[in-house]
Amino acid sequence: MLIGFVIAYLLISIALGIYAATQVHNARDYITTNRRMPLFIVTSMVFATWFGAETVLGIPATFLDEGLSGLISDPLGASLCLILFGLFFARKLYRLNLMTIVDFYRQRFDRRVELITGVAITLSYLGWVSAQITALGLVFNILSDGSISQTEGIIIGATIVLIYTLFGGMWAVALTTSFQMVMIVTGLFYIAWLIADQVGGLAPVIEHAAEQQKFNFWPEMNGIAIIAFISALLTMGFGSIPQQDVFQRANASKSATIAVWGTVLGGIAYLLFAAVPIYLAYSAHLMDAEMVAHWLNEDAQKILPTLVMDHLPLFAQVIFFGALLSVIMSTASSTLLAPSVTLSENVLKGWLIHNATDDQHFLKITRSIVASFALLVTIYALWALDSDMGIHQMVENAYKVTLVVAFVPLVAGLYWSRASTMGAYCAICFGLITWIPLELIAPEGEGVIPPQFAGFLMAIIGMSLGSWLKPHATPTRENSVPLKI
Repeated sequence: MLIGFVIAYLLISIALGIYAATQVHNARDYITTNRRMPLFIVTSMVFATWFGAETVLGIPATFLDEGLSGLISDPLGASLCLILFGLFFARKLYRLNLMTIVDFYRQRFDRRVELITGVAITLSYLGWVSAQITALGLVFNILSDGSISQTEGIIIGATIVLIYTLFGGMWAVALTTSFQMVMIVTGLFYIAWLIADQVGGLAPVIEHAAEQQKFNFWPEMNGIAIIAFISALLTMGFGSIPQQDVFQRANASKSATIAVWGTVLGGIAYLLFAAVPIYLAYSAHLMDAEMVAHWLNEDAQKILPTLVMDHLPLFAQVIFFGALLSVIMSTASSTLLAPSVTLSENVLKGWLIHNATDDQHFLKITRSIVASFALLVTIYALWALDSDMGIHQMVENAYKVTLVVAFVPLVAGLYWSRASTMGAYCAICFGLITWIPLELIAPEGEGVIPPQFAGFLMAIIGMSLGSWLKPHATPTRENSVPLKI
């Protein structure tokens, strides 16, 4: 019955995606839904996109292993990103009526800056999308009791997500995430109610976690620890701001006000609701300590699914895995579409694709790139599986490149009138030549300062120096004009 429900749920998602395809008449429909989305849908899309596999499986596993200090980047940094984007970026970018966020770099600076940031933003999605596909493989493996290997599950999951994203585009994302948000919220609250009944409520779980020092959050009072703390917060908090998925949800809004509050409310909801899977997973300590000890040594991401399978009735299992699939698929579809659109619109169009002036032709090209990126993501997910990279780590690593390359030019371009194309060049060059060697020499913050944080600081210096040397943007290429924001 459980497997039958999962199959039925997947068929419903595919059907919604195919129906969404009937609403797609041109590339703008496919990418932005032609700006028709109300506040509830925008908030749902923001929340459901970010409430992904790492939130249900990765974050609880990290909390069990490292405590609250391991959650600086996500959910704290992720929520910070969404709130900051809504308050300081959404209105300004919405008024520009862009197709992608990378269009801003072309209009404010030039085509070269657009190309570099477009490639960087596209690459950053490999880790995030792959984390969702990896989680789908994990779910199929658990549901089939090992009959489907995680490798086979990854391939099956990638195929399903590709089908409804390929045809429906942003319309498919909007329709499926609204349905999936209801499944996520109601499903996880129901499971939390059942678990609370077995462990005696919220207090025993909190007391046990406090006894195990799991609520230690602040770093040690020394320079290296403080820098590492700030770097972990900013890598996702700042690095995920110049992302197509965040921009795409705000840009699909009916108005600039909805773009602002849809993003802010989605960020607040994400931060608050991320506590539910943590509570569920930690409750396992009180319900089945032996199982927790086993999976902490093997794969902590399997603690929560195993707890549900072993200790809850069939109906609860159906609800949990329905919510879990909703979580993963809503994020996977959104994060598959965003980099594909960026790649087609800002990297290939006008460079490798010279005849994409016809809208229908461009729509076909965009869909073909969605399929190609899905294949690339599947390959990366299989590689990450072999290298034992956790889902939470895959997501954390995704935003280093955008923090170094794209964040400083975006902020300076929006808020500093003196910012110039030369400044953007210097920011990108200074950031990359600092970050890449340090990442190779001392990855994971093994040095005095984390590589991406050093690259971020050098990008600020580069923007300041380049804009001081040549303060006025002097366009030499078509569509390269200063913006009045």
